[in-house]
Amino acid sequence: MAYSTKVEMKEIKEDARPHVLVVDDNVVDRRIAERLFIHSAWKVTTADSGKKALELLSQGEGALANINYQGPKIDLIVTDYRMPGMTGYKLLKRVKESPDTKAIPVIVVSSDNIPTLIEKCLKRGAQDFILKPLKQSDVNNIKSRD
Repeated sequence: MAYSTKVEMKEIKEDARPHVLVVDDNVVDRRIAERLFIHSAWKVTTADSGKKALELLSQGEGALANINYQGPKIDLIVTDYRMPGMTGYKLLKRVKESPDTKAIPVIVVSSDNIPTLIEKCLKRGAQDFILKPLKQSDVNNIKSRD
């Protein structure tokens, strides 16, 4: 009986971890971000495109601004800016237009250090814009904001 109690407590503790959705078309960058967040005690879900991220948020391409999100709670979205198909900016826009997900903080990451691009993302509602490569100190700073 004590064993099952320990398992239940472990599951409760794991479920209490903040949950990040990492979106990047580059598998290396995606895996690096995943490892950095796991190292900082985050639960991580990954997507290799903006379209797949929206599917994870129950907002397929045919949907408009209504996501009607029913999945596991996402506490943060970290998305690459430059991705084929749907850019990180378009993903940010879709997330912020939906009443169901607009409260989820979105951080855009990019190797492009272009002030107008950074300003555009921040004006659209990004919580932050971080230059690649993502580092452990970046993730620690994100974690300390909670």
